[in-house]
Amino acid sequence: MRTRPRSTLLAVLLALLLGLAVVPSSTAASKPKAAATGTFRNPLNPGPDPYMTHFKGNYYLTTTQGGSIRMWRSPSLSTLLTADPVTVWTDTDPSRNRNIWAPEFYRFGDRWYLYYTADDGIDDHHRLYVLESDGDDPAGPYHFKAKLTPPNHASDFAIDPAVFQHNGRLYLAYSGINQYQHNGLNVAPMANPYTVSGNAVALDAAGGCPEVREGPEFLNRNGRTWMTYSTCDTGKPDYQVWMLSLPNGGDPLRPASWTQHNEPLFSRADDRGVYGPGHHAFFKSPDGTEDWMVYHAKTTSTYTYTDRTTRAQKITWNADGSPNLGRPLALGATQDLPSGDPGSGTYWINDDGRSSGAGTVAYTGTWNSGTGCATQCFWSDDHWSDRAGNTATFTFTGTRIALLSVRDTGNGIAAVSVDGGTEQRVDFYGAIRTGETLQYVSPKLPYGTHTLRIRVIGERNAQSQAAFVSVDRAEVYTN
Repeated sequence: MRTRPRSTLLAVLLALLLGLAVVPSSTAASKPKAAATGTFRNPLNPGPDPYMTHFKGNYYLTTTQGGSIRMWRSPSLSTLLTADPVTVWTDTDPSRNRNIWAPEFYRFGDRWYLYYTADDGIDDHHRLYVLESDGDDPAGPYHFKAKLTPPNHASDFAIDPAVFQHNGRLYLAYSGINQYQHNGLNVAPMANPYTVSGNAVALDAAGGCPEVREGPEFLNRNGRTWMTYSTCDTGKPDYQVWMLSLPNGGDPLRPASWTQHNEPLFSRADDRGVYGPGHHAFFKSPDGTEDWMVYHAKTTSTYTYTDRTTRAQKITWNADGSPNLGRPLALGATQDLPSGDPGSGTYWINDDGRSSGAGTVAYTGTWNSGTGCATQCFWSDDHWSDRAGNTATFTFTGTRIALLSVRDTGNGIAAVSVDGGTEQRVDFYGAIRTGETLQYVSPKLPYGTHTLRIRVIGERNAQSQAAFVSVDRAEVYTN
């Protein structure tokens, strides 16, 4: 069956409440219109611990992948989710080829330096390393350059390396063992991008919980260096961002030079379904006029290290010169693209038929629908069914489509096909219930009108309690 279009008035009221742009389905169905341009929706990537920069017409993004370092490249923020990754590093050295986390990359001169942490399979053996590019391309190729070891912590656990410049000198900041935390903030001097030149100094940073200070990141503006960092166990929904700052003339290796800001800058937003936001990085808009943040967060309040996804939003600056990170936006909130971003004409199709472009959805069989998933779903609603043979078919105009919906302990397997072609089995099961989770991305298609069909087959894996398939939103790409 096909869901009935909501009224224009209801759509407008929902738009005001949720902060999303909407074209009611009745309008989209009767008169297809040009796809919206200049906007995007999160997530940008299904991985955690993001780092991103814009360079020579492209965004470059890394996230934690575990066994390698992979990088995504795209001319627009709106197409990063469907960009194909490039593996820029793997390692055969067994002392450092496992649990590769939190890569970050910086350009010094005409080379890129990629910093990361890795171990031999034992967490406490995590150490810091740096690669050097062979040329002036963030995506490499790279070669191994050095291990980064402050002399006073030569044999100590260390993760989350970041590099910053202050008063014309280079410094390494990282999270590792000190007198305050096992994962505490440390700063050490560097002689060049690949050589630590002195002992690390520990910073006694606040954070609203005792256990973790990690993921330091830096902004220099308005006469100060602002160090933002993540606190609390990243598995907790209370993972959040705090800040220290240093005047331009201050000494980073003198703890008393740092000023503590005594409240979180960025933390959970239960009313928007955002939990554990943090492990962030900053980047400029393509034209250099705006400051943006990339970070990971979850759509579940459950304690878990899984299901962290990469998101981005614009930041501003307070009257006192400090950065204002705002509040985390709902996962599917529509945002304007960064200034200078060429866009790609992406648009969304909701499970009830509303769309911001030339898109519809039709159902066969009897599907459940409702708003019980609240902040875990786009527009707070979804459709779900466990009846074998039931179908949901998105019709869209573009080159590619991505399906996002709920994963849950009671979800099963669907057969997904494009334009009536070969079906692909897609498992919608999740050990923890999460919303707006990326389920499927179609191959690149010739521009035109296409269909994506989701067919319930009534099957489930051994861990699942039932065979439901959830339909929430689709992202359509037009070039």
